[in-house]
Amino acid sequence: MYRVGIITASDKGSRGERVDESGAKIKEIVGEFGYEVKFYRVLPDDKEVLAEEMKNLCDNNEVDLILTTGGTRDNTPEATLSIAEKLVPGISEAIRAYSMQFTKKAMLSRAVSVIRKSTLIINMPGSPKAVKECMECLMPALEHGLDIL
Repeated sequence: MYRVGIITASDKGSRGERVDESGAKIKEIVGEFGYEVKFYRVLPDDKEVLAEEMKNLCDNNEVDLILTTGGTRDNTPEATLSIAEKLVPGISEAIRAYSMQFTKKAMLSRAVSVIRKSTLIINMPGSPKAVKECMECLMPALEHGLDIL
């Protein structure tokens, strides 16, 4: 069973002004695949806050996978890259390519996928619909990726 951390980057969500539907969608989908959500938090979209939380989860070996969603101010890619040890561009490229069949706006995504220690981190968009589509693309290969990691 893989341990998952879910981080939603949302200024309004972190203040309790918005319900986090995207993080909840991730939790639902990974649960259907038998993954265990060990961490789930809505944080402000602040580069340092996001980076520090991801770094702690990786360095303390708390999760095998971190899935991020949202980004009011779109700081998540930079936060993720700032703690990366290795890049995994194929994951984000595959998600963008898959998402292009639903919306041409997918080409504008700046999402990244990286490894820190033994944890895979994958950025996703902030809408529940987009998260569902990204997870459809991701889940068939994810277990193999985590196994070899």
